[in-house]
Amino acid sequence: MDFRKERLSTEEAKKIDMTSYLSSLGHQPVEIRNVDYWYRSPLREEHQPSFKINQKLNLWFDHGLGKGGNLIDFGILYHGCTVSEFLEKLNGNFSLQQPTLLPSNKSVSTDNKIRILGDFPITSPALLRYLEERKIPIEIAEQFCREVRYELNNKTYFGIGFKNNSGGFEIRNPYFKTSSSPKDITTINNGSGEAIVFEGFIDFLSFKATTKNLPEKGQDFVVLNSVSFFERARPFMENHKHIRLYLDRDTTGINCTQRALSLSTQYKDESILYKNHKDFNDWIMNPGKAPKKHLGRRL
Repeated sequence: MDFRKERLSTEEAKKIDMTSYLSSLGHQPVEIRNVDYWYRSPLREEHQPSFKINQKLNLWFDHGLGKGGNLIDFGILYHGCTVSEFLEKLNGNFSLQQPTLLPSNKSVSTDNKIRILGDFPITSPALLRYLEERKIPIEIAEQFCREVRYELNNKTYFGIGFKNNSGGFEIRNPYFKTSSSPKDITTINNGSGEAIVFEGFIDFLSFKATTKNLPEKGQDFVVLNSVSFFERARPFMENHKHIRLYLDRDTTGINCTQRALSLSTQYKDESILYKNHKDFNDWIMNPGKAPKKHLGRRL
């Protein structure tokens, strides 16, 4: 099916795998129990996962809201739009990675893993434009990233890949955010007494882009690749005299920062630098933006 030739129908949209769609929005399951994928609700702030997707049925239910349904029901709530507007969003935002479709018999494997086919220098025009839009110079990205080709559900895709300590990749392109196994943190050890910490690699690249005048190996770096890996990163971080936190200015990032500050005086919150923005990259992309509430719902 060619999703780019005309707008998706409602029936076609309902066949899009919801776990893949939530991944494209940056939401990953906290726990998987057979065919049930449990998330912290994308529709509201919460600490314990109470949002469930049954991947076999491709339906969701938010226990905190008492609401559920199919992908379209979710989309109009998440984006605050009409059905027609949501279909337009689906049609326009998967030009690099088409949605994963559920088989018509709904016999779904819960182990749809990404297989890395290879990594290369970044040359794709779409990825170069993406970096330019993010205000990240290509020479910075080339130092730390590769263009990754990968297979998912027998289809081949590509994105900017950032390798973690276990050899897996965090992968981004203009329309999709995903990762390959194994998941892990990324550390860069230059023998410094100072560690600088980010949630994601786009923020790390943004920092490098704005601090070109600093000594090349003057700091050590930690990219958590998920706030859930904070504990895993603590031994490396706390081996430094100073730990500077540049985490996201959303509820999860702020809570993680506050917990770190309560653990040790080694930690320092540096996110005040971009207090009116969602994260470091949002700050360099929109330096004059007025204060606003960030919900993290950017496709």
